[in-house]
Amino acid sequence: MRVFWFLLLTMVVVVAAVTLAVVGGGGSAVLQDVPPERLTDPLPATRPVGRADVEALRLPMAVRGYRMVDVDEALDRLGAELAERDARIAELESALAGAQATAVNGPDLLKRPDQEPGEHPGEEDER
Repeated sequence: MRVFWFLLLTMVVVVAAVTLAVVGGGGSAVLQDVPPERLTDPLPATRPVGRADVEALRLPMAVRGYRMVDVDEALDRLGAELAERDARIAELESALAGAQATAVNGPDLLKRPDQEPGEHPGEEDER
């Protein structure tokens, strides 16, 4: 019977020691507090984001998935870049449409200065 109490007491002491070591009590340096992991591959601030930047982006893990602040920052930056590119594409498409409309309705570039307005190049004058 004494062996049972001895083993039970030994088991309680071992469990208590492991618990204190994990929790950090007793001055143990087993598990030290470390600062949270931060985003190590930030998107470039000095140039537009490219495909390689997005592929190289690695978001740090947290207790329950990814750190929401880092994900929000990355998504905000990518959203702003895409909105800026969409606006630039729309601007260029508008300029191209205007240039094409001017070219279609504009002066005939193949007409010689001495031709009449109704004549076309290559037509013979039947006068």
